[in-house]
Amino acid sequence: MSFRMRFAAEDLLRCRFAISPLRETQAAIRTLSRPDRHGYHLPWLRQVRGAAAGLDLTPLRLLSPENGHGPDFLHPLPDAPLATLEDELDTVRATAPDIARRQMAAALAQTPGADRMRRGRAMLADPADAVRQLAALYEQVWAALLLPHWPRLRAVLEADVAYHARRLADGGMQRLFTGLHPKLSWSDGALTTTGHVPRLPEAGGQGLVLVPSVFFWPEAGSAFDPPWQPTVVYPARGIGGLWAETGPAASTALIRLLGANRAAILTALDAPSTTTALAHRHALAMSSVSAHLVVLRDAGLLASRRYGHQVLYERTPLGVALAGGGLP
Repeated sequence: MSFRMRFAAEDLLRCRFAISPLRETQAAIRTLSRPDRHGYHLPWLRQVRGAAAGLDLTPLRLLSPENGHGPDFLHPLPDAPLATLEDELDTVRATAPDIARRQMAAALAQTPGADRMRRGRAMLADPADAVRQLAALYEQVWAALLLPHWPRLRAVLEADVAYHARRLADGGMQRLFTGLHPKLSWSDGALTTTGHVPRLPEAGGQGLVLVPSVFFWPEAGSAFDPPWQPTVVYPARGIGGLWAETGPAASTALIRLLGANRAAILTALDAPSTTTALAHRHALAMSSVSAHLVVLRDAGLLASRRYGHQVLYERTPLGVALAGGGLP
């Protein structure tokens, strides 16, 4: 079965990317209990096993039916290209109790007996308190399971956005959508979904928000209920090497030319990245990485560009040649 989402001219002007720490947290929770999502994330699972065991995730799992849709108020759309968890949870906490109760009841009804369980009854009896507790639980999950790894995760997400933004610039919407996910395609001014991806509606002038995710793999999903802008969540590129401890080693010749740290940064920079992510990856001070990046950029080996509040660095053709062993 397939569904189509037709775009008018104004929709094309309102398509954007956004990175959502809250959606990444939600997807990480599902990864904990879904073996089909473990493939790329076994190193992370081993690292967080102890911390995860100390968290009571029952309320969140009750509201995440396997074959249904969770409460929309738990999935606020990021207003900025790179949202913070605090901003997203502020939106969650502002949910009116009547809306929260209605949406929680609809989610619980999709899991037989969930609305009659003690936790389910408690959430429906006091929806305002349930919203506060759910937001607090997300904060705990974020701090225990994702925050220590966020520079690495964010680097992959930012690199994915940069890659697809270039595809859009090079080939328009068709080139963009044909590279997002096998179940998504573009033809005749419409986005088509196939398989089990939820239905996409008419864009209606609202455009579309594209949200890359590390932990959502291997699925793609959508949300479009009013008042939210239509959204597609898709697996980010580059997760195959996400948990690798080290990148490719710099050649001896490159180390003699640039020095060990600059050679390592250039060699490992196979996708656009920020100063923060590089400092975390190479265990160097931010000030040192920043100085190395300036030298590499001034030498024509790197280019920099701004994405939101972040500056992304990527190799130039000359930098690619040197990092790939172009030196004799």
